[in-house]
Amino acid sequence: MIRWVSRRYLELLRAATARSVEGIRDVELVSPSAAPAGPRAAEAASRVTLNPDYTFERFVIGPGNQLAHAAALAVAEAPGEAYNPLFLHGPPGLGKTHLLGSVANYLSRHSPQLTVHYTTAESFTNEFVSSLNGAAIEDFKERYRRADVLLIDDVQFLQGKARTADEFFHTFNALYEGGAQLVLTADRVPAELKDLADRLRDRFEWGLTVPLDPPDLATRLVFLGNLAKEQSEALPPDALRALASKTSPNLRVLKGALTRVVAISSLTASAVTTASIENALPAETISPPAPKELQARQVQEAVAARLGLTVDELLSPSRTAPIARARQLAMFLTRELTDLSLPAIAHAFNRRDHTTVLHAIRRVERSALEDATVSRALEELTSELRSEPVDSGPD
Repeated sequence: MIRWVSRRYLELLRAATARSVEGIRDVELVSPSAAPAGPRAAEAASRVTLNPDYTFERFVIGPGNQLAHAAALAVAEAPGEAYNPLFLHGPPGLGKTHLLGSVANYLSRHSPQLTVHYTTAESFTNEFVSSLNGAAIEDFKERYRRADVLLIDDVQFLQGKARTADEFFHTFNALYEGGAQLVLTADRVPAELKDLADRLRDRFEWGLTVPLDPPDLATRLVFLGNLAKEQSEALPPDALRALASKTSPNLRVLKGALTRVVAISSLTASAVTTASIENALPAETISPPAPKELQARQVQEAVAARLGLTVDELLSPSRTAPIARARQLAMFLTRELTDLSLPAIAHAFNRRDHTTVLHAIRRVERSALEDATVSRALEELTSELRSEPVDSGPD
């Protein structure tokens, strides 16, 4: 409540006091039950147990999380004023907890005077149950309802826990009405939290609801590249791309896959290659393989259609930039999505030497690392081709 009054009325109070009372140099709002500023700040800091790696600087931004990142940063810079509540949702491993921790870490550094409470819905439930058993419910309410910022991860855990959800409802109301900032995360949108009371789901949608979508290939490549640099591991671009494309879009799984690949490389004193990555990864972490029945002609037709060319132009001797780039893209996808060898791909594209195909593959791999447009085109074409009915050939 103090923060809410301070934002809206402190300057008016200062002006009115200056007109009414001589010798008053400043006005400070203090809660009757509040401790002095120093201990209060220290208490707030000690209560927030954070992963120091969860910062906005370390968060890899991509098309699937750009809005969520911007909203979380806005909330951290102006708590209670930007989007309240902020509700982030998406499958596990896409960065919700990272953004929640980033808000908490940002506030800890830049607004140490605020009381920030960062926890999970499961911990909130456990604390609530313990307070009931120990007859300390008033202390529990005071602890949560005097926060300036409340960050709750995985609120879907409140489903099916009527008493805890009811307590959270009242906590939410008290904080919201007092001008405190609320940031919540879940694995689905509020409307799909069917086992929560309508009144609570309704409140979750009062502010801004933002999804986090699975990262595209370019985002996964940047994420892996940053991790590799932090671990002082110089991995070749083709190996990074193979790891990014073959594993789950879940960033936690992706990080674990990198750790495993690097560890095996170190323990066996062997280089990290595309082949070694497939051997190193457990079967459950590898994405389903592309269908091998696709024909080179299908890839050529899909690439040509997307880029406004004809297949004849794609297979022609022309070296003009648009045709050359399209040809390289098609060669790369043919290598990825079919069983054809390099010489066979060269023949399918009217090239005499397989080294042309190898050059094209490496060129596209580098471009995908540097250009998100190329990465998205690869993903969309791959998805399109995988969903195509397989051509069984002439009757």
